[in-house]
Amino acid sequence: MSKTRILTGITTSGTPHLGNYVGAIRPALASAQAADAENFYFLADYHALVKCGDPARVQRSTLEIAATWLACGLDVEKNWFYRQSDIPEIPELTWLLTCVAGKGLLNRAHAYKAAVDKNRAEGEDDDAGINAGLFMYPVLMAADILIFNANKVPVGRDQVQHLEMARDFAQRFNHLYGEPGSEPHFVLPDVVIDDNVATLPGLDGRKMSKSYDNTIPLFAPRNELKKLIAGILTDSRAPGERKDTEGSAVFQLYQAFASKEETRAFAQAFADGIGWGDAKTQLFERIDAEVAPLREKYEALMAKPAQIEALLRDGAARLRATHATPALARLREAVGLRDLSKVVVAGSKPAKKEGGALPTFKQYREADGKFYFKLMQGERVLLQSTGFDSPRDAGVRLASIKQGALDDDGGDFTLGDGVSSDEVNAALAAFVEAALEGGKAQ
Repeated sequence: MSKTRILTGITTSGTPHLGNYVGAIRPALASAQAADAENFYFLADYHALVKCGDPARVQRSTLEIAATWLACGLDVEKNWFYRQSDIPEIPELTWLLTCVAGKGLLNRAHAYKAAVDKNRAEGEDDDAGINAGLFMYPVLMAADILIFNANKVPVGRDQVQHLEMARDFAQRFNHLYGEPGSEPHFVLPDVVIDDNVATLPGLDGRKMSKSYDNTIPLFAPRNELKKLIAGILTDSRAPGERKDTEGSAVFQLYQAFASKEETRAFAQAFADGIGWGDAKTQLFERIDAEVAPLREKYEALMAKPAQIEALLRDGAARLRATHATPALARLREAVGLRDLSKVVVAGSKPAKKEGGALPTFKQYREADGKFYFKLMQGERVLLQSTGFDSPRDAGVRLASIKQGALDDDGGDFTLGDGVSSDEVNAALAAFVEAALEGGKAQ
């Protein structure tokens, strides 16, 4: 049974904060424990360029976020861990998707619309200060997901629209470039929203976000963490007065780190009129109890940037070899970016052998459960595939060979006894010519 592919990314435009940890990192690492899941974790540094024009900040953030994943327990031997910009197939797929994405749909993207509305409110031109990166952000995000055919993408509610757009682009591409009876090029990703995962409030009570400059760094030194928590905005109720848990940033932050029993006890303390100073002290101690061991690992990792660089490069190299490069090769073939030497020239007459018999392809399944194909001319086997785990994989490889892609870079076929590659190429040319003329090639 194939594993469910789950993809999670964090934009490298700032220092990881408690909201990143609770909302993305902690639940994503929990999903990595599932035996039926294949997890992809990446550093979205291309996305960072949309809003961050400080190269040093992007570099520093990339290092910090990578160290955070590792310190929090990411196992790079069992999960894919990579930097977005190390996978050149992603921006190439972005362009292929750009050519099927509707501009009208992109016009309705929330981030772009919000920027336009802001300009209008300030009496500016609609697109003043808006770069094309912001406009095309949903297409790049779709490429992140579709290059690996991720089945599930955990996101916040503000990103649901982007997932819907990724599905739209995938459907459009499948419709334009799919072949009847063949597997679609892209699976349609499903959005995953865990309502049990908290959206943490920041220092001012609004959603914790770099955009609001109200974050609490995840690995702030203990004294700095205590000082930041002491500065969380609260109301003016004095010690002894009942405090409301609803809408309280202090309570919501505590709840995100505490057990159910601890949370109930804290809620009772609110009802009993705990002072804000005491409440913040309890909050600090509860957060630090979980973060302190991770902080020590994080600081050790931050002292070894070359080691993190090597891990990221290795992850990207392995991922490209097994997933991205083969996927992009199939997609380039689908849209017509093909080897011109494989074009059958009009008027050419490839020789037919075996009494004029046309070459034919045979597809079948063996007793070992694997799927095979072979190229025959009469009774002679010209080419024999190795076994594929799924009919889709066999069909994709067969389709590429039918288009003339005989180059064997994966060792997934062998030539028949006494057969040369030139002979197979001639047979393929005959096959294509017969197909174009409505012949009997199969």
